[in-house]
Amino acid sequence: MKKSYKVLLSLSFVALIGTIGCESKSEKVSTAESDLVQANENLDQANAEFEAEVAEYRKQSDERIIANDKSLKEFRARIAEQKINAKQDYENKIYDLEKQNNDLKKSLDEYKAASREEWSKFKTEFNHDMDELGKSFKDLTVNNTNK
Repeated sequence: MKKSYKVLLSLSFVALIGTIGCESKSEKVSTAESDLVQANENLDQANAEFEAEVAEYRKQSDERIIANDKSLKEFRARIAEQKINAKQDYENKIYDLEKQNNDLKKSLDEYKAASREEWSKFKTEFNHDMDELGKSFKDLTVNNTNK
């Protein structure tokens, strides 16, 4: 008798938990729909933030590229009075720097950000290239003052 009492009590407990823990199909669908709506809203917000980040980076990079162009024009004006052999050397260096600057602008303009990982990789490489170009500008102007 004790054994059947324990079995009956156990089955009653399982049945009670089962009915309390179960949601109806309509409740499950409603919960899933609200979760989906929330997930879509979160995704839209994340995409908007990502697009804003990309746009801000493009703006800052464009400003750096424009500053590089301005520096090259100013440097070209300064070397116009140099000796012919030094002037030609500087003209060649300026041409190379202009090409690098234009190539960076082109790569930035043509880049399509597909994912955060790809964007992060592109941004790291682009920053490195921009920093190297900036060092080349500084080296060029330092060499100019020493000659």
